[in-house]
Amino acid sequence: MFLILYLIAYFIVFRSWSPKIRPEASSCFISLFHGTPAVFLATFAILLDQNRGFSSSNTETQNLVLDYSIAYFLTDLLHYLIFPFRHPFHCSSFGDTLRFVTCRHVVFHGSFAILSLLILAEVTSFCQNVWTLATARRHDNELAARLFVLIPLFLCILQCC
Repeated sequence: MFLILYLIAYFIVFRSWSPKIRPEASSCFISLFHGTPAVFLATFAILLDQNRGFSSSNTETQNLVLDYSIAYFLTDLLHYLIFPFRHPFHCSSFGDTLRFVTCRHVVFHGSFAILSLLILAEVTSFCQNVWTLATARRHDNELAARLFVLIPLFLCILQCC
């Protein structure tokens, strides 16, 4: 699913963008399609589980959210293998993939903690992806220029409160 979304973004949504920034924009596109649904799915999966705890067994609903996120992280890793220019994010995506795969397919426990962290991470990921897209177009698009300035201010205020 995420690979198809990536290709749609690369060849259709961002076809008029510079080839230099199109891969990054496509990566942001799939991240937006992962992050927002992941927050709601993970919250729902956690709330459904009566046995919430760091050592509790994964539920089927939690496993579905883990699988959804693993699919995203694998697609993102494929992007980084093809377009290797953001090294810190390579490490982060690789580490996230290992954690999610271990939780889901090796130990079958720990999804409460993993999904709780996923919720926190993806809430700020939306802003980061919009800011990255705005950064790419800030010189030729007035809305992008405004977002480029406003999003860091919004994140600072959010973190201070």
